[in-house]
Amino acid sequence: MLLFSALVGGSFALGGMVANDIAPAALNAARFAIATVVIGAAALATTGISGAALRAPWRYLVLGGLFAGYFVLMFEGLKTAPPVSTAAVFTLAPVLAAGFGWLLLRQVTTGRIALALAVGAVGALWVIFRADLGALLRLDVGRGEAIYFVGVALHALYTPMVRRLNRGEPPVVFTLGMLVAGLLVLVLYGWSDIRATDWAGLPARVWVALLYLSIAASAMTFVLLQYATLHLPSSKVMAYTYLVPSWVALWEIALGHGAPPPLVLVGVGLTVVALVMLLKEE
Repeated sequence: MLLFSALVGGSFALGGMVANDIAPAALNAARFAIATVVIGAAALATTGISGAALRAPWRYLVLGGLFAGYFVLMFEGLKTAPPVSTAAVFTLAPVLAAGFGWLLLRQVTTGRIALALAVGAVGALWVIFRADLGALLRLDVGRGEAIYFVGVALHALYTPMVRRLNRGEPPVVFTLGMLVAGLLVLVLYGWSDIRATDWAGLPARVWVALLYLSIAASAMTFVLLQYATLHLPSSKVMAYTYLVPSWVALWEIALGHGAPPPLVLVGVGLTVVALVMLLKEE
C-alpha cells in the first residue's frame, strides 16, 4: 500500500497536466485497454486463467463499473481542481471505506481508528478549502472537488466489495476480470468521445501520461490493492491514501510546478499523522 500511494500520487500530478487535452472517457478507455493487455499477459504467465474464475461474471461488472466511474470522475474533477486539492479529497476515502466496510462486511472500527480517521478528515478538509476558514464555514467547495468526491465514494465502496465478491481467485486474475468489465463499461459510455478523439494529433505529454496511468497507476496499483484488500481491513487499506497528498506535493515539485502554500501543507501534515495513528498495532 506504500507503493500504491506513491504510484497514485503520480496519477494526480500527471493527470492534472493532461485533463483538458482529452475527454476523460476516451483517456480511461485507452488506459483500461493497455492495462488489460499487461495484466492479461501477467495472468497467463503466472497463475493462468481457470474456468472457475469465470463464475458469476456479474461480479466483475460491478467492480469494473465502480472503478471506471471513479476514474472518469477523477479526470472531470482535475479539469478545474488543483492536483493537491484533488488528492486531499481522495483522503476522505478511508472514512467512507470504514462505513462501507461495516455495512457490507460488519468490520468494526475501533475508537483509535475512528480518531485517526477524524484527524485525517480534518487535514483533508483543510487542504480542500485551501486553508481558508471562511471558505470552510461557507462550504465553498470547488466544482472539481465536488465532482471528484462522488468518484471517491465509488472507490471507497470498491474496497470492501472486492473482499465480498472474491471467491478465491488470485489477485491478478480477479483484477483482469475487473479490467475487462471496466473497459466494456467505458467503451459503451464514452464511445462518442472515443470516436471524436484525434488520437494521432494528441500532444506527447498525453501519451506519456497515458502509459504511466495504464501501467504504473492502473495495472500495478490494481494488483497491489487487490492483494491488500484480501489481507487487511478496509479502513487500514485505505489509510495509506492519507499519504497521497504528500506524494502529490513531491511530484508537483519534481515536475517544476512549485510547492503548495505553507498553510495548505499543514493539512497535508495532519493526513500523515492520521496514517501513523492507523498503522499502530492495537
